[in-house]
Amino acid sequence: MEATNTEEIHLRHVEKDVLIPKMMREKAKERCADKVEAFNQCCKETGFFMVFKCRKENSSLKECLTQHYQDPTFFEECKQQYIKEKLEFERTGIPTKNRTQKLPTSM
Repeated sequence: MEATNTEEIHLRHVEKDVLIPKMMREKAKERCADKVEAFNQCCKETGFFMVFKCRKENSSLKECLTQHYQDPTFFEECKQQYIKEKLEFERTGIPTKNRTQKLPTSM
């Protein structure tokens, strides 16, 4: 019997402590894209001296990412998405990242 309520799903230690935080990091980078881009641009422009010249951009990026990492609502959002993807994988056997790829029409 498939559980439909995501609250009923038991998550393993590795899912709570590794896989969901990994998803959080990826989503946080998307949400902080402007800060990521500013830091990357600074690094490209300053080269070797980026450690000294890009402190402001680095601090801004870290602050944005940390804000997301420490947000319990954001964790819950990622957890629910993870559970949804897990249930879909159990139903279809196709990982989320492969689900949108086209299957070959001939072999």
